[in-house]
Amino acid sequence: MANDLTALTGDYTIDAAHSTIGFTVRHAMVTNVKGKFNEFTGTLHLDGADPSASTASIDVKMDSIDTGSADRDGHLKSADFFKTDEFPTMTFRSTKAESLGGEDYRITGDLEILGTTKPITIDLEFNGAAKDPFGNERVGFEGKAEIKRSEWGLTWNAALETGGVLVSDKIKLNFDISAIRTA
Repeated sequence: MANDLTALTGDYTIDAAHSTIGFTVRHAMVTNVKGKFNEFTGTLHLDGADPSASTASIDVKMDSIDTGSADRDGHLKSADFFKTDEFPTMTFRSTKAESLGGEDYRITGDLEILGTTKPITIDLEFNGAAKDPFGNERVGFEGKAEIKRSEWGLTWNAALETGGVLVSDKIKLNFDISAIRTA
């Protein structure tokens, strides 16, 4: 490891202002639509000596979805998709963490969407640690995962005249996480 991970052991709060929880979905079989969630909170417990003892917890406010189109965002918040009035939060709770060697890690956990909880695996790269100009100790991770939205009951779609569907089942999730050590 480039950094002494033992020194990084501790509890961290995700800095949402410097982090991204995003997604990419194939639209109309021909292009990708990207989006993100603007409001979320989360904590990490890092164990540098034993990465398998590390944990992560994230709560995402579903009304904060942002795809760059107010009409599309409204549809995603509706009963066709996320039902944000009934299910305002998406949660992730880690159940397992492992070092894959070098800067690579894998975290497995339970993702809850629409009241349905399913396991997902996120591959992470440790981007390093630094003290920022305000004296905060920060760590950074970049991660990705793929899910099938239908497994969480997200099944709305529309058939295309040319064959196929409007919204793919496969969703690519991406994470850029900056977290600050708690005092």
